[in-house]
Amino acid sequence: MSYLIQREFVRYECTCGSLKPISVLHFCRHCLKLRCGYCVCHEVDSHYCSNCMEHLPSAEAKIKKNRCGSCFDCPNCFHTLSVRATTRSVEDGSKTPSKHYYLACFFCRWTTRDVGIPDQTTATGSWPNKENPYAETLISLLEHYKVIAMRERSQKDKKTYSTPRRGYSSFTEKFGLSSMIARKRAGLPSLPLGGKEVNLSNLPPITPSVAEEEVEPLPESYFAEEPDLTKITSLVQRHANPALQATTINTLHPQHRHFYIKRSLRCRQCEHNVSKPEYNPGSIKFKIQLAAYYHMPEVRIMTFEPLQAGKPSDIILKLINPTQHLTSVQFTQLPTTEEIEVAEEREKNMKESLDRDLISIPIPPRCVVITGKADLPSSAVVLPPRDDAAEYDDTVDTHSFQDDPNVVVWRKGNKAAVKFSITPFSDIKPGTEVLFGFCLDYGYVNTMPILEPRQPQRTEMQVKVYLSPGKTCGIDPK
Repeated sequence: MSYLIQREFVRYECTCGSLKPISVLHFCRHCLKLRCGYCVCHEVDSHYCSNCMEHLPSAEAKIKKNRCGSCFDCPNCFHTLSVRATTRSVEDGSKTPSKHYYLACFFCRWTTRDVGIPDQTTATGSWPNKENPYAETLISLLEHYKVIAMRERSQKDKKTYSTPRRGYSSFTEKFGLSSMIARKRAGLPSLPLGGKEVNLSNLPPITPSVAEEEVEPLPESYFAEEPDLTKITSLVQRHANPALQATTINTLHPQHRHFYIKRSLRCRQCEHNVSKPEYNPGSIKFKIQLAAYYHMPEVRIMTFEPLQAGKPSDIILKLINPTQHLTSVQFTQLPTTEEIEVAEEREKNMKESLDRDLISIPIPPRCVVITGKADLPSSAVVLPPRDDAAEYDDTVDTHSFQDDPNVVVWRKGNKAAVKFSITPFSDIKPGTEVLFGFCLDYGYVNTMPILEPRQPQRTEMQVKVYLSPGKTCGIDPK
């Protein structure tokens, strides 16, 4: 899909009001609304390494600091390092040559031998890691603040210890779990025995940092000799390993590869999944993939005439029906400001009348400046269902739609090209980005499985589409 790497020429308006391309939008089949990245809850399912595909639960990945134990990244170009084997002969000749292994990058040709890391006798690992020189200081600071956090939690729990608990810990007794186990799972400290406060005043000693007025001067080579940029690390290389921050190339050390995550996306309003990965750890497929371009018509810009302020220009859009059902598309103008205010007030009153509380989604401020007007076609455009076999069939389509030749200029399979005119505003300056929009009305067939045996329900949907074909030109091309 080429539009995944193109500019955002065509953007759809999400339910929250933000404008996003169709490639990053989701469609919830339960509440029949568009959802963007801000309208869904992101849940982490598991962690995995993209090189060796090792899957770990979140708790174990946290212990390993979200890094793979067997895969390494090149500190020079950040590509994955590969294990190379070599043989070494023994001096006395009594034994056969033994194999040794080292890490090498196939992209920049960096190896562990360049920084003096010795070769290993096994290919699976035991590569030495350079220790952080400030590890003891960081550990002492962590222990110090852990004790302070435990004391603050104990003081907070002491106030509510005598009151009846109606939270998570109270329900664990119903299912046979003690409160001590429940607090341990929740990450809270154990309650004091007999109501006595635990003595947490003995904090681990830490050495405070002392500022010095006199510092060592820089060596003369910094001012006299010309620096060799091929031997000095860049800022990206230094920030990749903040614990060491090597200054020269010969002091770089490989870093363990970061884990990736498998995440699920859940609708905030109806709390149903719109994206769910497979249960199989080695699979990259999705069990639930409610992407918007699978359920609603897609709009693409095919071609358009040069845009001039105050003059109409023809534009041709391609409409694609990705569903397995016949649908009809109708173009309407965008609602006015008064109509938007009335619709928002009606929606607010409907939410207040609901019996259950829905999770409120904050609407971001809309920064859309319309700089053009579209003369939309009045007739509807019928799109046939998607047929994968028709993509490779060069014969004439058997559909006999009575299309207006001035509106529908091309049709094949589930695609149709629609032609109409757009007029940039006359008060805009040359070189201004032209932005116009319209409402796309279409019919959606809900294929959600239901308990009652009946036909799939058809619903009339509407989505706002904004197009930005290009900028206005100041010279008449004629």
